[in-house]
Amino acid sequence: MTRPFVILPPSRFWLYGLSVLLLLFTSLAQARDYGDTPQQRIHHVLKQTDAISEPEGPYKVRRLSAAGKVLGYVFQSLDVVDIPAYSGKPINVQVILDPAGVILDAFVLEHHEPILLIGIAEEKLHAFSARYSGIKVNQRVVVGHSSDPNAVTVDAIAGATVTAMVVNEVIMRAAHDVAVSLELVKGDAGLAVAPARVREDLYEPADWTTLTGNGAVRRLHLTRGQADASFKGTEAEGVEAASAEQADATFIDLYVTHLNPPTIGRNLLGEAQYRTLMAELKPGEQAIAVMGSGRYSFKGSGYVRGGIFDRVQVRQFGDAISFRDLDFQRLDDVAAADMPEFDEMAIFIVRAAHRFDPGSPWSLELLVRRQTGPVSGTFSSFELTYQLPEPYLERPLPTAEQLAAAEEASRPMWLTLWYQKSLEITVLGVALLVLTAILFLQDALARRPKLLHWLRRGYLMFTVVFLGGYALAQLSVVNVLTFVHALFEGFRWELFLTDPLIFILWVFTAASILLWGRGVFCGWLCPFGALQELLNELARKLKVPQYELPFAVHERLWAIKYIILLVLFGISLESMSSAERLAEVEPFKTAITLRFDRQWWFVAYALGLLVINLFTRKVYCRYICPLGAALAMPTRLRLFDWLKRRKECGNPCQLCAKECEIQAIHPDGRINANECHYCLDCQMTWHNENKCPPLINKRKKRGKASATEAQLIPVVQVNPAP
Repeated sequence: MTRPFVILPPSRFWLYGLSVLLLLFTSLAQARDYGDTPQQRIHHVLKQTDAISEPEGPYKVRRLSAAGKVLGYVFQSLDVVDIPAYSGKPINVQVILDPAGVILDAFVLEHHEPILLIGIAEEKLHAFSARYSGIKVNQRVVVGHSSDPNAVTVDAIAGATVTAMVVNEVIMRAAHDVAVSLELVKGDAGLAVAPARVREDLYEPADWTTLTGNGAVRRLHLTRGQADASFKGTEAEGVEAASAEQADATFIDLYVTHLNPPTIGRNLLGEAQYRTLMAELKPGEQAIAVMGSGRYSFKGSGYVRGGIFDRVQVRQFGDAISFRDLDFQRLDDVAAADMPEFDEMAIFIVRAAHRFDPGSPWSLELLVRRQTGPVSGTFSSFELTYQLPEPYLERPLPTAEQLAAAEEASRPMWLTLWYQKSLEITVLGVALLVLTAILFLQDALARRPKLLHWLRRGYLMFTVVFLGGYALAQLSVVNVLTFVHALFEGFRWELFLTDPLIFILWVFTAASILLWGRGVFCGWLCPFGALQELLNELARKLKVPQYELPFAVHERLWAIKYIILLVLFGISLESMSSAERLAEVEPFKTAITLRFDRQWWFVAYALGLLVINLFTRKVYCRYICPLGAALAMPTRLRLFDWLKRRKECGNPCQLCAKECEIQAIHPDGRINANECHYCLDCQMTWHNENKCPPLINKRKKRGKASATEAQLIPVVQVNPAP
């Protein structure tokens, strides 16, 4: 009788051997040395430097001097901040500051971004970091376009936007922290202060010129040419475009102000209208006046009662505040004598629920829409930043609750990324729960082969479309190498939490290996593996001939992937960058991450593997994949063996071995857990009384026994007549 599962005694021999191998290679590995590059960059930027001090302070800053005069300071970002990049490892940048807190040079010394190692020229990364020369450490730097006139914008690296954003944060945060520590610039308090209050007791007569001059009223003036330029490179380029003569014509002349301060509100609205407005406002509510002229209306012609104003919104602390009709008041009469005439004026009420802070900067976003189809359109955003003048404000000291809120706001970057990907995390979590249910209910499902087949096909489609195509959640052997190195070089969770989907998949994969073995990931959760399986199944439907190697040859080819894994591991101990380049033996980056958008030889390699897969299922997974080899090694430690077998399996029955499409079943009937992809095909056969030969034989024997019993004539004892 077959037992439902068997507890296997874990073998420690391979673990001991791996530990010895790790210690051996670790003893040979040397620390990363940047050679003369850092000093060459210093002399390239400050040629007159004749003395470089020893590292000083917590950030290991070196002073650069000439004839005893300090010319600047140099440091490496890894000594200041440690922000994981897309690869899960931090980027190290050498930054040179002048005594005024201006960045003179930012040069990337080390990175492990796979997208830049092979695929995008590394020169683009150095060209990107070079754009920070001349930027002051307390300036706001935005990657990409920004309508904030005070922000410094830098173009992202095409195809590596996430890396560019991380480099931006690394450079600016490290430079700011060092400049503050050296007292080159003033530091922030680092605490979330209590929201400021508008001073209701302060009133001074002021005209329009005074209010626009002190910043109480802010202006955004856009020409038609500027509006057209914002749509360049989009589908709306050229739509409603102005002619050359009309390019300088006003598109919109927009003004915005905060009406709560008496000096602003009373002077603009008049005493009576201001008093009425303030009486209508509830505690915590703020009134904002928007006034505009030009061909573009900030209210919009499509506005209807009960709807939302779709052309203007307020943004503060990254949160957008939209306005409905109940938040709107018409503004017709104004008291300021020298105020220009406007085509339209409005008062918008910011409700208390938004927790608007009058003392913090905010911006009015103007959304310009261009029609590109009957129901489709493209938007461009323009920002009008606003800061209420300080004399109109009263700033209370922060409370204990606000200090707690500040601590929450200072959460690490990886946690912010988890919040941003909450939807994807939820979808993945549900999918993994479904897969867990399938695995625990495998016996019940295996008795319904049609249901299990369609369930599996659907899950493989989800893996290809969502995990691979949308989320780019493809695990790689590079992740394995990174994890092993982290164990010996100072393990930190932040390095692995940067990509939440990859982290969750690794945790689930590790747990599934202990319960079921390597096959759960390779057979259900690998996007490239799922793509191969679906293509091969389609090929079989189209009657494409299938070929299999003799088992003796097939068994020996298994060793190739283990050899590749050991080679990559050995090279990684000397040079992780070289190992990441050689890890291109995996077609995952080409087929999944970059979607075949790279050099032709990478595309040809990936397509070649997929073409071979049409004739022999999963050739890459079976013989080449180093990730599969890495997952197979701890498979020997799995706690259970839930794949059922009979004593007849292998002798004499060979049905499952012949039907296993990746040849993971030995001729003697044993299932090789290191090679099994847990497709459950053999279990469907095991439960099928019309297909499994041992079950068929048992049924025939039962039928013969029943027939024999039916032919027996009962013996009746007859007493002889007297």
